[in-house]
Amino acid sequence: MKEIGAAKFKEQCLALLDQLDAEGLVVTKHGKPVARVLPYNTQNADLIGSLRHKVKIRGDVFTTGIRWDADDQS
Repeated sequence: MKEIGAAKFKEQCLALLDQLDAEGLVVTKHGKPVARVLPYNTQNADLIGSLRHKVKIRGDVFTTGIRWDADDQS
């Protein structure tokens, strides 16, 4: 895993993120690791909407099925 000093990381942050490999990057301060930057796993993001048109909703999802009168003041 590559290491880079915090000052250099701050200076080159956007370019480093564009070049980030699967191993990621360790950011150091005074030679000691303080953070690890890893690429975001896009496979997890693909789950959003992946079941669209595959799930059927039966019944009314906006009610419990129990009728009650909120205006009744007895």
